[in-house]
Amino acid sequence: VTGVQTCALPIYDRIATAFHRNTLTNNEGGTIDEEFRTVAVVDRVNTTLGTWMGTTRQGRFAAVTNFREVQPVTAPSFKSRGALVEAFLIGQTHPLAYAEHVSANADAYRGFNLLIGDKNTLVYVSNRGKKLTVLDAGIYGLSNHLLDTPWPKVVAGKTHLQRALSHSPNEAHLLHMLSDVQIAPDDALPDPGVGIERERMFSPIRLISPNYGTRVSTVLIRHQHGTQRFSERRWNADGTESETLRYLLGPVQP
Repeated sequence: VTGVQTCALPIYDRIATAFHRNTLTNNEGGTIDEEFRTVAVVDRVNTTLGTWMGTTRQGRFAAVTNFREVQPVTAPSFKSRGALVEAFLIGQTHPLAYAEHVSANADAYRGFNLLIGDKNTLVYVSNRGKKLTVLDAGIYGLSNHLLDTPWPKVVAGKTHLQRALSHSPNEAHLLHMLSDVQIAPDDALPDPGVGIERERMFSPIRLISPNYGTRVSTVLIRHQHGTQRFSERRWNADGTESETLRYLLGPVQP
Protein backbone atom coordinates (compact mmCIF):
# COMPACT_ATOMS: atom_id res chain seq x y z
CA VAL A 1 0.00 0.00 0.00
CA THR A 2 1.54 3.28 -1.03
CA GLY A 3 0.44 6.80 -1.83
CA VAL A 4 -1.07 9.65 0.06
CA GLN A 5 -3.70 9.18 2.73
CA THR A 6 -5.39 12.15 4.31
CA CYS A 7 -7.87 12.31 7.16
CA ALA A 8 -9.92 15.03 8.72
CA LEU A 9 -12.62 15.53 11.35
CA PRO A 10 -14.32 18.74 10.20
CA ILE A 11 -17.16 20.49 12.01
CA TYR A 12 -20.10 19.41 9.86
CA ASP A 13 -18.99 15.90 8.95
CA ARG A 14 -17.39 13.44 11.31
CA ILE A 15 -14.71 12.14 8.96
CA ALA A 16 -13.59 12.68 5.37
CA THR A 17 -10.84 10.49 4.00
CA ALA A 18 -9.13 10.06 0.66
CA PHE A 19 -6.82 7.16 -0.14
CA HIS A 20 -4.81 5.52 -2.87
CA ARG A 21 -4.11 1.83 -3.44
CA ASN A 22 -1.00 1.37 -5.57
CA THR A 23 0.03 -1.98 -7.06
CA LEU A 24 1.99 -3.51 -9.89
CA THR A 25 0.28 -2.72 -13.20
CA ASN A 26 1.79 -5.48 -15.34
CA ASN A 27 -1.21 -7.77 -15.87
CA GLU A 28 0.27 -10.50 -18.06
CA GLY A 29 -1.85 -13.10 -16.32
CA GLY A 30 -5.00 -11.10 -16.98
CA THR A 31 -7.61 -9.71 -14.63
CA ILE A 32 -11.25 -10.68 -14.14
CA ASP A 33 -13.42 -7.57 -14.14
CA GLU A 34 -16.28 -9.11 -12.18
CA GLU A 35 -13.87 -10.39 -9.55
CA PHE A 36 -12.42 -6.88 -9.26
CA ARG A 37 -15.92 -5.48 -8.72
CA THR A 38 -16.43 -7.94 -5.88
CA VAL A 39 -13.20 -7.18 -4.06
CA ALA A 40 -12.74 -3.47 -4.86
CA VAL A 41 -14.28 -2.21 -1.63
CA VAL A 42 -12.52 -4.66 0.66
CA ASP A 43 -9.38 -5.28 -1.42
CA ARG A 44 -8.57 -8.54 0.33
CA VAL A 45 -5.12 -9.99 0.64
CA ASN A 46 -5.71 -13.40 -0.92
CA THR A 47 -3.70 -15.52 1.49
CA THR A 48 -4.89 -13.95 4.74
CA LEU A 49 -8.24 -12.30 4.01
CA GLY A 50 -6.76 -9.09 5.37
CA THR A 51 -7.49 -5.67 3.93
CA TRP A 52 -5.69 -2.34 3.57
CA MET A 53 -8.71 -0.18 4.39
CA GLY A 54 -12.27 -0.69 5.55
CA THR A 55 -15.29 0.68 7.36
CA THR A 56 -18.35 -0.80 9.05
CA ARG A 57 -21.94 0.37 9.38
CA GLN A 58 -21.35 0.57 13.14
CA GLY A 59 -18.83 3.36 12.47
CA ARG A 60 -15.54 1.48 12.85
CA PHE A 61 -12.78 2.51 10.45
CA ALA A 62 -9.24 1.30 9.79
CA ALA A 63 -6.49 1.72 7.19
CA VAL A 64 -2.87 0.60 6.94
CA THR A 65 0.16 1.61 4.88
CA ASN A 66 3.52 -0.08 4.69
CA PHE A 67 6.62 1.75 5.89
CA ARG A 68 9.15 2.12 3.09
CA GLU A 69 12.46 0.58 4.10
CA VAL A 70 15.52 0.04 1.92
CA GLN A 71 17.31 -2.51 4.08
CA PRO A 72 15.81 -6.02 3.83
CA VAL A 73 14.03 -7.29 6.90
CA THR A 74 15.78 -10.49 7.97
CA ALA A 75 13.26 -12.03 10.37
CA PRO A 76 12.02 -15.37 8.97
CA SER A 77 8.29 -14.64 8.95
CA PHE A 78 5.77 -11.92 9.70
CA LYS A 79 2.06 -11.65 10.21
CA SER A 80 -0.04 -9.91 7.56
CA ARG A 81 -0.36 -6.17 8.08
CA GLY A 82 -3.76 -6.38 6.39
CA ALA A 83 -4.93 -8.57 9.25
CA LEU A 84 -4.51 -5.59 11.59
CA VAL A 85 -7.31 -3.80 9.76
CA GLU A 86 -9.58 -6.83 9.52
CA ALA A 87 -9.25 -7.74 13.20
CA PHE A 88 -10.22 -4.24 14.30
CA LEU A 89 -13.19 -3.99 11.94
CA ILE A 90 -14.76 -7.27 13.02
CA GLY A 91 -14.00 -6.75 16.71
CA GLN A 92 -15.47 -4.62 19.47
CA THR A 93 -12.28 -3.36 21.17
CA HIS A 94 -11.99 0.39 21.74
CA PRO A 95 -9.55 1.99 19.24
CA LEU A 96 -7.07 3.06 21.93
CA ALA A 97 -7.04 -0.36 23.60
CA TYR A 98 -6.61 -2.03 20.21
CA ALA A 99 -3.74 0.33 19.33
CA GLU A 100 -2.03 -0.49 22.62
CA HIS A 101 -2.35 -4.21 21.88
CA VAL A 102 -0.92 -3.71 18.39
CA SER A 103 1.93 -1.61 19.75
CA ALA A 104 2.83 -4.30 22.27
CA ASN A 105 3.01 -6.89 19.48
CA ALA A 106 4.40 -4.65 16.73
CA ASP A 107 7.55 -6.69 16.07
CA ALA A 108 5.41 -9.45 14.59
CA TYR A 109 4.84 -7.29 11.48
CA ARG A 110 6.93 -5.59 8.85
CA GLY A 111 6.96 -1.81 9.05
CA PHE A 112 3.47 -0.31 9.09
CA ASN A 113 1.35 2.74 9.85
CA LEU A 114 -2.15 2.04 11.15
CA LEU A 115 -5.16 4.32 11.53
CA ILE A 116 -8.09 2.98 13.55
CA GLY A 117 -11.18 4.69 14.83
CA ASP A 118 -14.84 4.68 15.71
CA LYS A 119 -17.50 7.38 15.84
CA ASN A 120 -15.62 9.36 18.46
CA THR A 121 -11.92 8.44 18.38
CA LEU A 122 -9.18 8.19 15.76
CA VAL A 123 -5.81 6.65 16.71
CA TYR A 124 -2.50 6.39 14.82
CA VAL A 125 0.07 3.71 15.62
CA SER A 126 3.28 2.64 13.88
CA ASN A 127 6.04 0.16 14.63
CA ARG A 128 8.65 2.50 13.18
CA GLY A 129 9.75 5.32 15.44
CA LYS A 130 6.57 6.96 16.71
CA LYS A 131 4.33 6.10 19.65
CA LEU A 132 0.60 5.71 19.26
CA THR A 133 -1.27 8.99 19.08
CA VAL A 134 -4.92 9.87 19.65
CA LEU A 135 -5.64 12.36 16.86
CA ASP A 136 -7.51 15.56 17.55
CA ALA A 137 -9.85 17.05 14.98
CA GLY A 138 -7.76 18.31 12.09
CA ILE A 139 -6.07 17.39 8.81
CA TYR A 140 -3.37 14.73 8.62
CA GLY A 141 -1.28 13.19 5.86
CA LEU A 142 0.15 9.68 5.71
CA SER A 143 2.25 7.99 3.06
CA ASN A 144 4.98 5.38 3.58
CA HIS A 145 6.79 7.12 6.39
CA LEU A 146 5.54 8.45 9.75
CA LEU A 147 2.37 10.49 10.12
CA ASP A 148 2.72 13.98 8.62
CA THR A 149 6.24 13.35 7.29
CA PRO A 150 6.55 16.30 4.87
CA TRP A 151 7.09 14.36 1.66
CA PRO A 152 5.92 16.48 -1.31
CA LYS A 153 2.84 14.31 -1.94
CA VAL A 154 1.81 14.53 1.71
CA VAL A 155 2.22 18.31 1.84
CA ALA A 156 0.30 18.67 -1.44
CA GLY A 157 -2.41 16.27 -0.29
CA LYS A 158 -3.00 18.16 2.94
CA THR A 159 -3.18 21.44 1.04
CA HIS A 160 -5.70 19.97 -1.41
CA LEU A 161 -7.74 18.53 1.45
CA GLN A 162 -7.79 21.81 3.34
CA ARG A 163 -9.16 23.47 0.22
CA ALA A 164 -11.73 20.71 -0.36
CA LEU A 165 -12.94 20.94 3.23
CA SER A 166 -13.40 24.70 3.16
CA HIS A 167 -16.98 23.71 2.41
CA SER A 168 -18.82 20.51 3.24
CA PRO A 169 -16.72 17.74 1.60
CA ASN A 170 -17.93 16.04 -1.54
CA GLU A 171 -16.76 13.14 -3.66
CA ALA A 172 -15.86 15.20 -6.72
CA HIS A 173 -13.43 17.47 -4.87
CA LEU A 174 -11.73 14.61 -3.06
CA LEU A 175 -11.37 12.45 -6.17
CA HIS A 176 -9.96 15.46 -8.00
CA MET A 177 -7.43 15.85 -5.20
CA LEU A 178 -6.33 12.26 -5.67
CA SER A 179 -5.87 12.71 -9.42
CA ASP A 180 -2.83 14.99 -9.03
CA VAL A 181 0.05 13.53 -11.11
CA GLN A 182 2.52 16.41 -10.74
CA ILE A 183 6.09 15.21 -10.19
CA ALA A 184 7.92 16.96 -7.36
CA PRO A 185 11.18 18.82 -8.08
CA ASP A 186 14.32 16.82 -7.39
CA ASP A 187 15.46 19.04 -4.52
CA ALA A 188 12.21 18.33 -2.64
CA LEU A 189 12.40 14.53 -2.90
CA PRO A 190 13.21 12.33 0.12
CA ASP A 191 16.33 10.20 -0.01
CA PRO A 192 15.63 6.74 1.46
CA GLY A 193 18.14 5.15 -0.91
CA VAL A 194 16.05 3.90 -3.83
CA GLY A 195 17.53 6.26 -6.43
CA ILE A 196 16.38 9.51 -7.99
CA GLU A 197 14.45 7.91 -10.87
CA ARG A 198 12.26 5.87 -8.53
CA GLU A 199 11.77 8.82 -6.21
CA ARG A 200 10.50 10.87 -9.14
CA MET A 201 8.09 8.07 -10.01
CA PHE A 202 6.86 7.84 -6.40
CA SER A 203 6.55 11.60 -5.88
CA PRO A 204 3.08 12.40 -7.36
CA ILE A 205 -0.11 11.82 -5.41
CA ARG A 206 -1.33 9.49 -8.17
CA LEU A 207 1.33 7.22 -9.65
CA ILE A 208 1.55 6.24 -13.31
CA SER A 209 4.37 4.07 -14.68
CA PRO A 210 4.68 1.05 -17.00
CA ASN A 211 4.91 -1.47 -14.14
CA TYR A 212 3.62 0.21 -10.99
CA GLY A 213 0.91 2.72 -10.23
CA THR A 214 -2.33 3.71 -8.58
CA ARG A 215 -4.98 1.04 -8.99
CA VAL A 216 -7.86 2.71 -7.16
CA SER A 217 -8.60 6.06 -5.55
CA THR A 218 -10.96 5.79 -2.58
CA VAL A 219 -13.06 8.44 -0.86
CA LEU A 220 -14.99 7.89 2.36
CA ILE A 221 -17.22 10.59 3.83
CA ARG A 222 -19.01 9.86 7.10
CA HIS A 223 -21.75 12.26 8.14
CA GLN A 224 -22.72 13.08 11.72
CA HIS A 225 -25.95 11.11 11.45
CA GLY A 226 -23.96 7.95 10.57
CA THR A 227 -24.49 7.69 6.80
CA GLN A 228 -21.28 6.93 4.89
CA ARG A 229 -20.55 7.63 1.23
CA PHE A 230 -17.88 5.29 -0.14
CA SER A 231 -16.54 5.89 -3.66
CA GLU A 232 -13.75 4.14 -5.56
CA ARG A 233 -12.34 5.19 -8.91
CA ARG A 234 -10.58 2.45 -10.82
CA TRP A 235 -7.59 3.28 -13.02
CA ASN A 236 -6.22 1.34 -15.99
CA ALA A 237 -2.53 0.44 -16.16
CA ASP A 238 -1.89 3.34 -18.56
CA GLY A 239 -3.36 5.84 -16.08
CA THR A 240 -6.71 6.34 -17.82
CA GLU A 241 -9.92 6.16 -15.82
CA SER A 242 -11.80 2.86 -15.96
CA GLU A 243 -14.88 3.27 -13.76
CA THR A 244 -16.14 4.74 -10.49
CA LEU A 245 -18.03 2.62 -7.97
CA ARG A 246 -20.27 4.27 -5.38
CA TYR A 247 -21.85 2.90 -2.21
CA LEU A 248 -24.18 4.51 0.31
CA LEU A 249 -23.90 2.83 3.72
CA GLY A 250 -26.61 3.55 6.26
CA PRO A 251 -25.97 3.32 10.00
CA VAL A 252 -27.08 0.29 11.97
CA GLN A 253 -30.37 1.06 13.66
CA PRO A 254 -30.56 0.39 17.43
